[in-house]
Amino acid sequence: MPYAQIAAAVAIALALAGVADMLTGRRGFFATALVSGVGAVAGWFLAVRVFGVATSQQWLWLAWSGIAAALALGTFFLFRNKR
Repeated sequence: MPYAQIAAAVAIALALAGVADMLTGRRGFFATALVSGVGAVAGWFLAVRVFGVATSQQWLWLAWSGIAAALALGTFFLFRNKR
């Protein structure tokens, strides 16, 4: 299956978004999924293009993607307007 890593990255990002949405009181899954997805893409970009620690065919970039998604969600909830 050539796209197994991408499917795993999407599953990780959606799982992180779901957990973050539940922990913060179910305010909107779409926003958390969007932030988590952008963070996951940023993690892939950093691992593969910027630092070159992995290629897109290796599984190491998934860890970078998950960590970046978690950091993006953390900053999203830290700096969002709470009204």
